[in-house]
Amino acid sequence: MKNFDAVVSAPGFSLGVRCNQDEVTGIEFLEPRAEVAPKSLLAKETVRQLRAWLKDSSFAFSLPLAPAGTPFQRKVWSAIAAVPAGRTRRYGEIAAKIGSGPRAVGNACGANPYPVVVPCHRVVAAGGANQGLGGFARQRGGFLLDVKRWLLAHERTA
Repeated sequence: MKNFDAVVSAPGFSLGVRCNQDEVTGIEFLEPRAEVAPKSLLAKETVRQLRAWLKDSSFAFSLPLAPAGTPFQRKVWSAIAAVPAGRTRRYGEIAAKIGSGPRAVGNACGANPYPVVVPCHRVVAAGGANQGLGGFARQRGGFLLDVKRWLLAHERTA
């Protein structure tokens, strides 16, 4: 079992948080489990912000995120972070914006170490959120796709 600096419960899933002294180093979707009290001030602040977002999907995160990923992944994550709550973008739209292909964008989404904070759930397949969610966190179905459905419903995404 992986060690987390905190675990936050959400409807139907949990979020595992990892931090160092100065930055959040990762957030991970987990099957539902007991909460773990924050082990540091930054973990406590991360939990506070995640809970604020769970109560109000328009909450804007302001967490110090550890640099991660390749230059291409960071470009994708930056484009995803610009998608407003309540909206979606297709993989192809993000790809066109950054001069890449949809599959490469999907791979970068799957490598996102900060789900929810960097809202990769807002990126959907060509048919849109109502016709095709695409994958989520490198999965094509099951638990994580159910999480993506919940995240989009939470944000009242059309």
